[in-house]
Amino acid sequence: MNPLLKLFVKGHVWLYQSSGGRRGGTMNGRKILLLTTVGNKSGQSRTVPVVPFFEGGETYVIASMGGAPQHPAWYKNLSAKPDVGVQLGADVYKARAIPVAEGAERDRLWKKIVEEMPNFGGYQQKTSRVIPVVRLARQP
Repeated sequence: MNPLLKLFVKGHVWLYQSSGGRRGGTMNGRKILLLTTVGNKSGQSRTVPVVPFFEGGETYVIASMGGAPQHPAWYKNLSAKPDVGVQLGADVYKARAIPVAEGAERDRLWKKIVEEMPNFGGYQQKTSRVIPVVRLARQP
């Protein structure tokens, strides 16, 4: 990752967490959530800001990485270790990350995601991989 981008992400995460979600919780008019995964190789916690998608009472995240040819590191991490942490504003909770498999359900969700956030359609056009959609199932 670009060192400047890495620094920006780290600062964003700090601002969000230190303010209890009152600052850094939106970007370009969209809500932002913090997703904490455990490093697949390092075993260390990693927190990144991501744009969520909400549908039917469920929360989803999209592993687009701007249409890059590879999946983002956070997706690789949750694929190996699906128990994650989520902060959405002041709401902090544990969740189970469940990738929505390719097929009718993913296609239905993807259509709604692109209608609401057209940039994701552009990201899909930039890459040959199928961009994963992941449901964050809140844990008790």
